[in-house]
Amino acid sequence: MPTDPETGYDPEMGEKFIFVTGGVMSGLGKGITAASTGRLLANAGFDVTAVKIDPYLNVDAGTMNPYQHGEVYVLKDGGEVDLDLGNYERFLDIDMTFDHNVTTGKAYKHVIEKERAGDYLGKTVQIIPHITDEIKRRIREAAEGHDVCIVEVGGTVGDIESMPFLEALRQFATEQDEDDFLLTHVTLVPYSKNGEQKTKPTQHSVKELRSIGLQPDVLVGRCDDGLDEETKEKIALFCDVPTDAVFSNPDVEDIYHVPLVVEEEGLDDYVMQELDLTDRAVSSEERSTAWRELVTQETEGEVDIALVGKYALEDAYMSIHEALKHAGLEKNVDVNVLWVDSDEMDDDHEERLKEADGIVVPGGFGSRGTEGKIEAIRYARENDVPFLGLCLGFQMAVVEYARNVLGLEGANSAESDDDTPHPVIDILPEQYEIEDMGGTMRLGAHETDIESDTLAQEVYGDTSCTERHRHRYEVNPEYFEDFDGEPMVFSGHAGNRMEILELDDHPYFFGTQFHPEFRSRPDRASPPFVGLLDGVLEEKANGSKTSDAEEREEVEA
Repeated sequence: MPTDPETGYDPEMGEKFIFVTGGVMSGLGKGITAASTGRLLANAGFDVTAVKIDPYLNVDAGTMNPYQHGEVYVLKDGGEVDLDLGNYERFLDIDMTFDHNVTTGKAYKHVIEKERAGDYLGKTVQIIPHITDEIKRRIREAAEGHDVCIVEVGGTVGDIESMPFLEALRQFATEQDEDDFLLTHVTLVPYSKNGEQKTKPTQHSVKELRSIGLQPDVLVGRCDDGLDEETKEKIALFCDVPTDAVFSNPDVEDIYHVPLVVEEEGLDDYVMQELDLTDRAVSSEERSTAWRELVTQETEGEVDIALVGKYALEDAYMSIHEALKHAGLEKNVDVNVLWVDSDEMDDDHEERLKEADGIVVPGGFGSRGTEGKIEAIRYARENDVPFLGLCLGFQMAVVEYARNVLGLEGANSAESDDDTPHPVIDILPEQYEIEDMGGTMRLGAHETDIESDTLAQEVYGDTSCTERHRHRYEVNPEYFEDFDGEPMVFSGHAGNRMEILELDDHPYFFGTQFHPEFRSRPDRASPPFVGLLDGVLEEKANGSKTSDAEEREEVEA
């Protein structure tokens, strides 16, 4: 089939495709199932990429509240996307682009813009073929040049908003050779009160899928435990798949163990068999075991890190949680994250800080919770607690120092207080005239120059680094002179932009305007996070120090 001159769709692009859909309910773990499948195929020697389909009307995830979809993950090209793309990057150790995320808003926006430009030559623009071809085009272009492309279809089968994507998927299946297309369906297998694994939700979900012309090739059951053989046989019978095509994805202690669990069930071998990849795969004896060895290694201790934020859910700070975990893997310790609500710092939350070996203050937007973050930073600075500030955490460290050390009373960020007498943090100059909120911040990968003979150089082992950004505000150049000769120094910069700060004579006080957590990987931990654990472990090895506050109390006594 040649390229469609009207829609630009080329059905020949791409090689092997695995589509992953979900049924019964959202949040089952389609993304982790897809990422785990990709990890196993990569272990077998294949070049794997991934695409995430999000059926919402937003063009991207940038304007979404974290309570809705968790954190906004930032790609190297500045794409603001769903957190599942972060899982793909971490599991597959790849750098993705905005083209690997397809949303309803993105597809419709492109088609409507072409219609307004007259590109359809007067034809009626419709869901089929124009929207479905646009969806398929985006998938195939993202897959080009890779052995296998895994496509996760967000949402739940049966949702109205998902229908154009599922129709595109149905067309995709007819266009591909049988051994180039695989449909994996993830469903819930709950327990009844008498402890029986119930298959009816899976049966109804598959029935819904089949009603729109799609027959799953692989079924993955999410359950507290592995599926019983009897449960697998029943699912196979009622859903018209071989028993060998039914797999378990039980709850595990750590998401990085999911590839190990599904590998033990033989998911990778079955997928390669169905896609006619077995003969091209690295033999099972020669496949990489680095992932298994890394995530199952024995640890030699644990540390407690306080995460001081305002969104009371783990998904809002997923990449930070994972970056701490990665640093723990490198330092061979378990990292326990203690949640501290920055909105409630006056309500005994200082007790949580006293329990912590280190403190992380993450990014965020708006004024809510900023005063609590400032107090947490002050506590870390005055009590020699290892500290890492990220984006807004970096900015609040500047504010805290300006207020409490430089004596700039009322110092603040202009984002939090338009009337502050000392806007030590101010909006980026290029942001003054911007009205649209979506995709207009300083986004994506940018290089930072690092001063020699600084903690930053020690942390990164180099005089430059490239990290991902997502912010509108930065250190106000008018206050640079106030920091001259101070123990707090800006050791990383990009032109006139301050990117890294550090504090002399402190176990570890480090802040970054960028988000290093987005580039952290299980086998390649983010340097600032490793530095934080180095500081924590050194302090633990030296024994607890007497805090400044305790010293003052002793003197007064």
